[in-house]
Amino acid sequence: MSALAQIIDPQTADVSMAEADTQRELTDGFHLVIDALKLNGITNIYGVPGIPITDLGRLAQAEGMRVISFRHEQHAGNAAAIAGFLTKKPGICLTVSAPGFLNGLTALANATTNCFPMILISGSSEREIVDLQQGDYEEMDQLAIAKPLCKAAFRVLHACDIGIAVARAIRAAVSGRPGGVYLDLPAKLFSQVMDAEAGAKSLVKVIDAAPAQLPAPHAIERALEVLKGAKRPLIILGKGAAYAQADEAIRQLVETSGIPYVPMSMAKGLLPDTHPLSAGAARSTVLKDSDVVLLIGARLNWLLSHGKGKQWGAPGSKKFIQIDIEPKEMDSNVEIVAPVVGDIGSCVEALLKGMGSKWPSPPSEWLDAISARKEANISKMGQRLLKNSTPMDFHSALGALRTIIKDRPDAILVNEGANTLDLARGIIDMYQPRKRLDVGTWGIMGIGMGFAVAAAVETGKPVLAVEGDSAFGFSGMEVETICRYNLPVCIVVFNNNGIYRGTDVNPTGGADVAPTVFVPDSRYDKMMEAFGGVGVHVATPDELSRAVNAAMDSGRPTLVNAVIDPAAGTESGNIGSLNPQSVVKKK
Repeated sequence: MSALAQIIDPQTADVSMAEADTQRELTDGFHLVIDALKLNGITNIYGVPGIPITDLGRLAQAEGMRVISFRHEQHAGNAAAIAGFLTKKPGICLTVSAPGFLNGLTALANATTNCFPMILISGSSEREIVDLQQGDYEEMDQLAIAKPLCKAAFRVLHACDIGIAVARAIRAAVSGRPGGVYLDLPAKLFSQVMDAEAGAKSLVKVIDAAPAQLPAPHAIERALEVLKGAKRPLIILGKGAAYAQADEAIRQLVETSGIPYVPMSMAKGLLPDTHPLSAGAARSTVLKDSDVVLLIGARLNWLLSHGKGKQWGAPGSKKFIQIDIEPKEMDSNVEIVAPVVGDIGSCVEALLKGMGSKWPSPPSEWLDAISARKEANISKMGQRLLKNSTPMDFHSALGALRTIIKDRPDAILVNEGANTLDLARGIIDMYQPRKRLDVGTWGIMGIGMGFAVAAAVETGKPVLAVEGDSAFGFSGMEVETICRYNLPVCIVVFNNNGIYRGTDVNPTGGADVAPTVFVPDSRYDKMMEAFGGVGVHVATPDELSRAVNAAMDSGRPTLVNAVIDPAAGTESGNIGSLNPQSVVKKK
């Protein structure tokens, strides 16, 4: 047991020397939390220190855990969330009470929406004061606030319950559909003392936290019958497929069936984007013209137009097969004619077994049509990527980064923004699984630096974070965190002087700039230099390529300020249709 103390009360006059020699070792709430996490293989904590959890961070570091301290809890929470996605173990975010808890709560809710396993651990005020609303320091009923936004929420009042609480949190975070869990630890809990031997016995090592959930045989048979009757089949891979780490089975399913596939953004690289069966470059065509669609770890939410509308062709022209561990996901937007409920690895293996070795390939007419569309789209885009203009547009800048990722397939790409995100999804090919991390299901900005930090910490791989200037502003102060821990992160800020673009004007002619416009020609690279990192200012694709390659070679924290034409970019990127516009002219 760690940091055990020999406790003798000097005020007790009748304590003899013999009794002192046999005094039992004690532990406390601080050490029980640390020991419970370590017992379950959790070695990294992301957070922001402060009352009442400052000593918890100090002691965790003393016990050999890696404690990464951020400048803002939301970014620590984002780091914990993506750590969960990368490792399949819950990432841990540690915050102070009330405002710190609320800052971390955004990341917790985002983790739950994205199905990332994460545990938010927050210190809190004492129950007897909170319940009577007597005005404690940072008083808040945090458990009640957290419950609607995560998979599960627990409060621990007694040190002897810490072990079981951590075990329950871990199991809740990773079992079934993964997600966020909140663990509330009131300040008094940390200083509670108990017998060390009893404390050790109270800890729980979670066994089989995410057990396999096998699909029903009849569900597999039904799915194969539907797939067998397809003339224009399509597979869509979602980030759930990437999280499952069933990479080889998924590759075999695609290649055995011969069915073209489209990866959602965080599933890119499960098979290389250059694979002959990749239909990403013909996405619009295959979504509209396919007749049977097999969804693997993908949801028919807004990112896929809810499975209906003109993007999907004529109404009633599609049959959907869906693999998901959550039964309630089926029929969420359209009818699923062949639901397959279970964990992705088990379901894919069962489909492979049912297919056997003589599964018929899709009709050549379908494959040829997709190939023709791919070639046309790739050729059309290729000319734009090679443009060597000054200032750069998004295509020419991303063309340079596309080559860098091709040469460094092991690097991790973090990506956020509007145009920066939308265009990078289609331009930058990925070659290995779980190498592309982006805004995911909610599409929120501000994940960049938290994701970059955790990707570097959890994998040890170089990280390239490609950021729109607006998106970077949400978490830019964490460049200090990147420098402090000397992480191999290269940040590229696409700087076009504003949100979407930097050319809007104030219609009144007043002194205030338009709401979407930033300080022109800002030098984000100077921020990195201020903290001891490398800052580079570039204006051409060649300069961008040289700067990023140098950063990736050196492993030093680097920020590249990439000047983009202020007129480049469209309103809201590819989702402008979601941004309502007023048509009323005020007289």
